[in-house]
Amino acid sequence: MLGDDDKKFDLIDFWEENTGGEPITEAMVAEAENALGYRLPKSYIALLKTQNGGRLLKRIFPTDQPNSWADDHIALTDICGIGGKYSIIGDNGSETFIAKWGYPAIGIVIGHSPSASHDAIMLDYRACGLVGEPRVVHVDVKSSNKPIITPLAVDFETFLWGLIDEDEWYDDDLEDDDGEDYEDD
Repeated sequence: MLGDDDKKFDLIDFWEENTGGEPITEAMVAEAENALGYRLPKSYIALLKTQNGGRLLKRIFPTDQPNSWADDHIALTDICGIGGKYSIIGDNGSETFIAKWGYPAIGIVIGHSPSASHDAIMLDYRACGLVGEPRVVHVDVKSSNKPIITPLAVDFETFLWGLIDEDEWYDDDLEDDDGEDYEDD
């Protein structure tokens, strides 16, 4: 669980079943931090202890800035773990995505979208340094010649709190401006 005594975030109902890698260990965390040169957020490590990366149940994060995905949200498919299919290190890890797709070298690619790698979710360490608490940003490399970086959350835990289930998000979109549901004719 993340959060304080008054408000807790249930990490167990966060993942699609059996989509992550082997359970993480402190040695794996140390290896990833050493390989990447950044300290990982405690909330990110706590999430990975429930499942080591994988496909998400809540895949929508609302935004107030349009992007290549939509005018009012971004979509993501997974959060990367340490090792396994969805990893922040290794042959398909963060450094590979940064080099291959032209993401800016601002931190770590931790989440993918359904856009075939034209955008990603990153931990942005520019303001906090290598060991601080990074912001979470959306990086879009498809829309222009220069990557577009959209801030999403002040930290990873806040990002987790902001994720919404697709069914909940799209059900809300079916309401008109007065808050009344549209009806089929």
